[in-house]
Amino acid sequence: MSRLLVRSFAVSLDGYAAGPNQDLANPLGVGGPRLMEWFFSTRCFARMHGQAGGEGGVDDALAERGFAGVGAWIIGRNMFGPVRGPWPDASWRGWWGDEPPYHTPVFVLTHHARAPLAMAGGTTFHFVTGGIHAALEQARAAAGAGDVRLGGGAATLRQYLRAGLIDELHLAVRPVLLGAGEPLFQGLDLPVLGYECTGHFAGERATHVFVRRRP
Repeated sequence: MSRLLVRSFAVSLDGYAAGPNQDLANPLGVGGPRLMEWFFSTRCFARMHGQAGGEGGVDDALAERGFAGVGAWIIGRNMFGPVRGPWPDASWRGWWGDEPPYHTPVFVLTHHARAPLAMAGGTTFHFVTGGIHAALEQARAAAGAGDVRLGGGAATLRQYLRAGLIDELHLAVRPVLLGAGEPLFQGLDLPVLGYECTGHFAGERATHVFVRRRP
C-alpha cells in the first residue's frame, strides 16, 4: 500500500507552519516566506522554475528526495488558493501558473464541489468533498505503486496526524521565531498518537527532523 508522507514541510522554531494574516498578498502569512528560505536557495527550486544554478548540499538533497517516488498529492484548500466558501467560478487555477510543480494527480480537500482541473505538465486537481479518508483512498488509487505526499497546510496535517494516517514526516525546522500564525502541533500529543523521532540532520539553512509512526 502507498505510504502517506510529509516531505520538506517547513516549520519555525516556535512551531508555526505559516505566519499570521494569510491572504492573496501573503499566501504564507506575514513573515511566512522566511520559513522557505532553505528551499529557495536549492538547485531543486531553481530546476523546478526552469533556471540554472542554486546550491547543492543537504538542503538540496532532501528537497529532491521529497519528490522521488510520489504518485499523487493531497493538499488542503488553502494550499490551492485564497478563495473561500462556494466556488464563484472556475477562474482561480492555483498559485503556480499554467504548469504547477506537482506533475501528478492532486487531491484538494474542500467542502464545495468543483470539476477536476487539468493543467500543463501532468497535474490534475481533483476536489474532494468527502473528507480526509476519501481523499487518501482516491490518492492511493491514483498513485499506483508510488507514495502519496501530503502537502499541507498545518490544519490538514493535524487532521491526518490525529487520525494516525501519516507514515512519516520530514520537517525542515528553520531557526526563526514567528510568534504567531498557524501552529503545526497545537492540540496534538504525538507520542500518544504513536509517533517518534527517528533522526535529524543539519542542513545549510534548516535542521531536518524525521518523525515516523511506530509499527
